[in-house]
Amino acid sequence: MNKSSSAVFLLALGFLVCEAGNPCCSEPCENRGVCTALGTHNYECDCTRTGYHGQNCTTPEFLTWIKISLKPSPNTVHYILTHFKGFWNIINNISFLRDAIMRYVLTSRSHMIDSPPTFNADYGYKNWEAYSNLSYYTRVLPPVAEDCPTPMGVVGKKELPDIKLLAEKLLLRRQFIPDPQGTSLMFAFFAQHFTHQFFKSDMKRGPAFTRAKNHGVDLSHIYGDNLDRQHRLRLLEDGKLKYQIVDGEIYPPTVKEVGVDMHYPPHVPDSHRFAVGHEAFGLVPGLMMYATIWLREHNRVCDVLKEVHPDWDDERLFQTARLILIGETIKIVIEDYVQHLSGYNFKLKFDPELLFNQRFQYQNRISSEFNTLYHWHPLMPDTFHIEEKEYNYKQFVFNTSVVTEHGINNLVDSFSKQIAGRVAGGRNVPGPILHVAMKSIKDSRKMRYRSLNAYRKRFSMKPYTSFEDMTGETEMAAVLEEMYGHVDAVELYAGLLVEKPRPNSIFGETMVEMGAPFSLKGLMGNPICSPEYWKPSTFGGSVGFDIVNTASLQRLVCHNVRGSCPVASFYVPDVKDTGSIIINSSSAHSQSSDINPTVILKERTTEL
Repeated sequence: MNKSSSAVFLLALGFLVCEAGNPCCSEPCENRGVCTALGTHNYECDCTRTGYHGQNCTTPEFLTWIKISLKPSPNTVHYILTHFKGFWNIINNISFLRDAIMRYVLTSRSHMIDSPPTFNADYGYKNWEAYSNLSYYTRVLPPVAEDCPTPMGVVGKKELPDIKLLAEKLLLRRQFIPDPQGTSLMFAFFAQHFTHQFFKSDMKRGPAFTRAKNHGVDLSHIYGDNLDRQHRLRLLEDGKLKYQIVDGEIYPPTVKEVGVDMHYPPHVPDSHRFAVGHEAFGLVPGLMMYATIWLREHNRVCDVLKEVHPDWDDERLFQTARLILIGETIKIVIEDYVQHLSGYNFKLKFDPELLFNQRFQYQNRISSEFNTLYHWHPLMPDTFHIEEKEYNYKQFVFNTSVVTEHGINNLVDSFSKQIAGRVAGGRNVPGPILHVAMKSIKDSRKMRYRSLNAYRKRFSMKPYTSFEDMTGETEMAAVLEEMYGHVDAVELYAGLLVEKPRPNSIFGETMVEMGAPFSLKGLMGNPICSPEYWKPSTFGGSVGFDIVNTASLQRLVCHNVRGSCPVASFYVPDVKDTGSIIINSSSAHSQSSDINPTVILKERTTEL
């Protein structure tokens, strides 16, 4: 765009601003400047601590100019980290260099998330209610004002496209597109299981509200989100959780035995109504598989602690085991889950001490945008292959018998071998769960999210200049243009799914650059990562601390299945790599269960 056309465009925006009566609708303040309307024709940009000045916060200060001149683009950084494997192998083996890079990764990402929180769906300005009311998800960007001329401010059409038409033309799978990174269903179900301890939208109050009691990793999906549910799930002996034995293996107890609420349709028999921390985890075998593995791990850790501390009572054993499992979870998420997701040759490291001398706040609030971007429905395949059987969605959903019929070993083995779908690039949401993606768009509109490009600017990415620039092709770009009219009007969630993927990657640039700061801030902001908590005594001494510091997905599985341990992997291994693993552990005696994803309880399972 040349100077004359830019002037015409800004002039046109000026007329729209006047018409709108809210000059902030055009988002005039750049570089995270805050817009305050002064009547219907004027506004003021607060550029405080942005590194910019001027009427619209567009003029960089000298140090900012140097920084932005030298800073490579996110795609350049991604390319460097995902290539030059020999170089990174050297860096990974030089501890002080690896620590320095990891510290930079953590601080640079985490500082992109406002702490304390700023906005929520009902407040587009800072106030005490938005800060203190924990029943709301927080917001990164304030909602589009209701008096703006278009749903995205001043650009685009007066009405957003029909949701059903949008989903069918741009999101619905034509043919399964596998993830080029080789992501497995083991990863897909882990993502679903892990995130639903803090993504618990209150469907009665609306998508702006959360039912989660804590905005972070608290393992409420294992222990329940209130004391009554926790106590019903506990054995109240030796710190352990209740369980049942099926064919010689440990599985969750039944609802009838425990007396907690779980979401099962009427046709599920009492014997298959397993009771776990999250009330919706009976939905699919992949979820119940992980619930079972963690149940076994909790009870295994209690046995280890009891051996070292025979004088500890039930309560102390339980509480300490919970802290150990939180530590295991965070380590697995960073070193296995995020490592796979990133595709980096640089080896990520979970070490809270890297941040002890940094400016960092040990608290977290879950953002609604984070919840929305995590709806990775394209991960799901068309059917699910377990041993020699193939299950369609109808056969898979609410079928907990799959877990006990096949056993945890076979579920882990099968899910590690089946590839998941690519998330970015469009047209890869399975038909049976398309309505869930449609509900995400509907909820996003209730939340009045700003555009994909607005979020790209907020997270230091250049906005897309055309629909072809966004999609990397012409056919879907033409559909988007017809529906939205302007590239700055494309909605956040739809944009994330149709965005061109990075080369040989599961996601596009926006998904990664937005998601990583939320993820790392939430993980490292956990209390156990603080200087006061991160010490052996918190975890019952060196034995418990060692469990945390040596945790991995493979160890988690191998400690909790009988006999030979299957390869547990977030990527589909080469055939030569598959097989069995023997772990020499006297504690490897528990087992697990499984569950998969889909629909039926539509309101209850929208996020699943």
